Amino acid sequence: MIDGHGDDLYRYGNVGMNFSSNIYAHADLAGLEECLRQNVHLVRSYPEPSPRSLEKMIAESLSVAPEEVMVTSGATDAIWLVAQAFRQKGSYRVFSPTFSEYEDACMAFGYVAHPEASLCWLCNPNNPTGEAFSEKRVLELAERHELLVLDQSYEDYTLAKMLSAREAVRCGNVIQIRSMTKSHAIPGLRLGYVTAPARIIDFLRGQYRPWAVNALAIEAGKWLLRHGAKAIPDLSAYLDEAQRLRTMLCGVAGIDVMATQTNFMLCHMEKGTAADLKRYLAEEQGMLIRDASNFKGLDGGHFRVAAQSPKENDALVAAVSKYMEGLLHE
Repeated sequence: MIDGHGDDLYRYGNVGMNFSSNIYAHADLAGLEECLRQNVHLVRSYPEPSPRSLEKMIAESLSVAPEEVMVTSGATDAIWLVAQAFRQKGSYRVFSPTFSEYEDACMAFGYVAHPEASLCWLCNPNNPTGEAFSEKRVLELAERHELLVLDQSYEDYTLAKMLSAREAVRCGNVIQIRSMTKSHAIPGLRLGYVTAPARIIDFLRGQYRPWAVNALAIEAGKWLLRHGAKAIPDLSAYLDEAQRLRTMLCGVAGIDVMATQTNFMLCHMEKGTAADLKRYLAEEQGMLIRDASNFKGLDGGHFRVAAQSPKENDALVAAVSKYMEGLLHE
C-alpha cells in the first residue's frame, strides 16, 4: 500500500542523497518554477473540469487524436481509475515483482487473480527490476487478454524500444499509462495520462470525477510540452553511469544486483535485512534507499537504488561496502 512505497524522505531529517526514488534527482526545473510563479493566480479559479486543452497538446505530440487521450492526477490515479472502471471484468493478472498499486487497486474493487484474466497489467520498464519487455512480448499479452494495461511511466528512463501511443491505440485493447511526473521529474505535481481507443477513453471519462487535475498541474504540463523540456539532459550518459553503479555494487561482498535496462536496479543482501541497511544509511550516512522487501515475491534482503551523480554513487557504494563488511564479519 501507499505507506510502503519509496521516496519517504519526509520520515528523515538529515538525508542529502536520495537513491530511493526512481526519478532523476538533478533535473533543472528553473524554467518550470518560474512558470508556476507567474501562474499562481490560477489557484483563485476552478480548473477545467476535464483538462481538454492539455489533452489536445499531448495528442499532437503523440500523433493521436484528442479523443484518445485522458489526463489524470498522476499515473497512480490512472491505475485506480482503470481498476474501478473495469471492475465488472472480475479477474486480473500481474507479473511479480512489480508496482504494488495494480494489485492493490484490483483487490480494492473485488477482483480475483487469475493467469487467464480479462485484465492484465504490465509495467514496462518494470519497477523494481528495471527489466524492459520487448514489443513482441507486449503484443503477445495484448492478444491473450481482453484488456492490457501497459504502464510506461519509466519509458523516458530507458533506451529500450517502447510501444508508441499510435501502435497501442491500433491494438484496440491496450490502455497505455504515462507519467509526466516521472518523465519531467516533478513528483510533487501529480500529472499523468492515458492513451487508448476513443471508446475506452470515453468510458473512462464517464467514471472520472470533475476537476481532478489542478490548475497549476495543467499549466505545468502545457509549459513542459511547449518547451520540450527533458529531465535528463543526456540519457545515454546517465544510463552508462547507472551501469557503472551496478558494476560497483556487484563488487561489494554479499550483494547481488539484477541486470537492468534503466536507471534503477534491484539488489539483494545475502545476510542482514534491507530495513536495517536503510536505517543505517539514512541515520548515519544521510542516504536514502528503497527497502524493496514489501514487493510481492521478494524477501527482507531486497532493496532498490536509482543512480544519481557519479560522486553520490561512489559515496553510496562506499557506505554499503562498509556496512556489509561489518555484517559479514560479525
